[in-house]
Amino acid sequence: MKKVKWGVLGTADIARGCTIPGMQMAENCELYAVAGRSLEKAESFRDTFGFEKAYGDYESLLSDEAVEAVYIPLPNHLHYEWVMKAMAAGKHVLCEKPLAPTAKQAQELFEAAKKYNVVLMEAFAYLHSPFVAALKEEVASGVLGDINYMESAFMTPGYDMTNIRMHKDMYGGGVYDLGCYTTSLTLWLMGEEPEEIKALAEFAPSGVDTFATAFLRFKNGARASLNCGMVFDKEHPARMDRHYIHGTRGYIKSDVGYNIEGDLSYTLCVDGKKEEKTVFSLQNYRLEVEQMGRCILDGEKPHVSAEFSILNAKVLDGILKEIEY
Repeated sequence: MKKVKWGVLGTADIARGCTIPGMQMAENCELYAVAGRSLEKAESFRDTFGFEKAYGDYESLLSDEAVEAVYIPLPNHLHYEWVMKAMAAGKHVLCEKPLAPTAKQAQELFEAAKKYNVVLMEAFAYLHSPFVAALKEEVASGVLGDINYMESAFMTPGYDMTNIRMHKDMYGGGVYDLGCYTTSLTLWLMGEEPEEIKALAEFAPSGVDTFATAFLRFKNGARASLNCGMVFDKEHPARMDRHYIHGTRGYIKSDVGYNIEGDLSYTLCVDGKKEEKTVFSLQNYRLEVEQMGRCILDGEKPHVSAEFSILNAKVLDGILKEIEY
């Protein structure tokens, strides 16, 4: 099987703990090069994961002609710059969410991808999960009747000021870090843009939002409630993921976390009859990387499309405007 030679631009925790392990599993992926802010960090990743090459700066990796695709797990405020540089160097790009801080900048990146004739995809690994596909199929089938309400929540522990999520100049805060999951899932299942957005939030002294709640209303009258926050005790780590879809005939309830693999279950209730359904999912980051590889090698369309990423960014723009971020 032909494989894509990948470079990883950065040594962030999500690369170490999630995406690179997924890349190791992906059948059409070759771990070729990794770059860090220091050569020592890059060499550590090379030795740990089996990359062929390590670079002590990002430019050197982008100058390596053997690199075909680049995964970017850098902090939010660096996404736009390095996605643009990678594409200008002729590399296909998979970039962590949020792709860009605004819908305008996301659109600029996709326009540049067309100019440079490369594939660009935003890294929402969980959207590649068969579990999410099953939820979408349930909604699309009409088994719930007309959808009139959705709820999505994503809560994690708080962070101290050493964490990039607590820095506004790095586009930190709960909406960028967690809210993008709740908006993307809602839009993925609803399949349309909301007509109205309302939101409010509370903030840390550094100016980042630590809790936010948003209300979306859609053209057909359906509503969505979204909650995200870095609110749980730092000393006793906890996490809450909640998804609720209500229609005129029934509902779906799920507490399955984003990017979870294995046997995943949700409750389907139609006309008063409850049923537990289970879906098996491989490691989500593997699925994401394999799909990106098929886009590059076989001309498959990105599962997370340009149109979807721009729409999600537009909704995030609306929420951030409402909370005056």
